[in-house]
Amino acid sequence: MSEIKILIQGYARPAKGGYIASPTTTLIKDSGKLILVDPGANDKALLRELAKEKLKPGDIDIIFLTHYHPDHILNIRLFPQADVYDGNTIYRGDREIFYDGKTIPGAAVKVIATPGHAHEHASLLVETKEGKCAIAGDVFWWEDGQEPALDKKSLLRLTDEFVKDKVALRKSRQKLLQLADYIIPGHGKKFQVTRRKPGRHSGGPA
Repeated sequence: MSEIKILIQGYARPAKGGYIASPTTTLIKDSGKLILVDPGANDKALLRELAKEKLKPGDIDIIFLTHYHPDHILNIRLFPQADVYDGNTIYRGDREIFYDGKTIPGAAVKVIATPGHAHEHASLLVETKEGKCAIAGDVFWWEDGQEPALDKKSLLRLTDEFVKDKVALRKSRQKLLQLADYIIPGHGKKFQVTRRKPGRHSGGPA
């Protein structure tokens, strides 16, 4: 059973000429490894939150990147000793090592291909005491102050102005909503997946 801790809740807000944004950064403890997902762009906030956990950058074993948008990856420079993973490759210095893209090697953390927002996008599915938690990157995200409705239909319709493939993104969203009990979005608050229960006279799932 893994432990997860949200170190920084992702934020994104328009600013003159662009955005101020950094993603949700999540720490996973599994099989004796410390895995940091999407270290983001706010170095001061990340170092502060690691210190609260009594951790230094050198304590992190693995950096997992859901995708390669700069707001998600700039802080990898703080972890020169850590292996960097994406959905199918381990980067160790100038060496690239391919893995099966199903689980983080040596850990019980599932890797889920979730293209759409970016072609290379991947998410993690983590078994915790609370239930199955998807660390979803930007499969789901929204700007500050734009709290979405959390029913399935609304979540599938979330606008993503940076989407690369709308059809693939919808399929990725459906996949995570089916697999997970909780979802940690790339920017925004963690939420619980709600599922309709069968009605008394429905004869099957609603």
